[in-house]
Amino acid sequence: MSRVGRVIEIPAELVASQTRWNGEAGRAFVAALPARAEEFAARWGLRLSGRSMYGAASLVLPAVRADGTRAALKLQLLDEETEGEPVALRVWAGDGAIRLLEHHPETGTLLLERADETRHLSGVGDARKAVGVLADLLARLVAVPAPPGLRTLGGLAAEMVAAAPRAAERLADPDEAALLRDCAAAVREVVAEPRDRLLHWDLHYDNILASEREPWLAIDPKPLSGDPGFELLPALTNRWDPDPAETRWRFDLLTERLGLDRARARSWTLGRVLQNGLWDVADGEPALDPDQVSIARNLLARRP
Repeated sequence: MSRVGRVIEIPAELVASQTRWNGEAGRAFVAALPARAEEFAARWGLRLSGRSMYGAASLVLPAVRADGTRAALKLQLLDEETEGEPVALRVWAGDGAIRLLEHHPETGTLLLERADETRHLSGVGDARKAVGVLADLLARLVAVPAPPGLRTLGGLAAEMVAAAPRAAERLADPDEAALLRDCAAAVREVVAEPRDRLLHWDLHYDNILASEREPWLAIDPKPLSGDPGFELLPALTNRWDPDPAETRWRFDLLTERLGLDRARARSWTLGRVLQNGLWDVADGEPALDPDQVSIARNLLARRP
């Protein structure tokens, strides 16, 4: 990490990801971070304390409010993914997710309830126990309808199905090309009924933190309005086990805990494989992710 300004550290990894994905806008965002941190610390009466934390798209600074409450200042570039985060957090209102304390719409800056950033669900040694925790948390989050104005799964799915044939042609392996087309065919079966649940969209084990208020809380949503079956793939791919029986066990547990129709959930899980595959092809990757290929073939081979 390199120190930038007097107040905060800017991780080199964040600089690299912002430059790669957002170009000049990303570089401008990074350059503005020290001043923005000082601005919102003053605006919201914060004392910044502790080491900077970061993801691919945001910088999170531990903070203490004037009343002594521990919080987290999240600085991020406003885009179609991040603009929905405060909307979803308000709807959940702390029920299974981190609480939103303050929000600045013009910049997308958030002040969040602080959980224990040193304890992720990925640190739980028993993988099956971790899957169960994620499943129970996810069931709570998707129980509510999405508010108006969020991105919709129906729109995304239609675009994915339309893009699949050309993307399949760009894959070197004909078997992988056929798999991508099979995933698109599965999505085509359900695209007319995308549903309207509030989806987190990125609930993997590192996006679940321990806290004092609840044993575990979800962070960092990239919300969509849609079918909960579209939420399952991260729980299958993270801490991936190559044993096909383990994939089936996780999938069955998730669909049971969320009360999902297994056939529809399979189609939407294949939709996530399709989405990731389209991104890989767009990035110039010559092949699909092998773990996701294995999971997709496992699901396609099994009758729901």
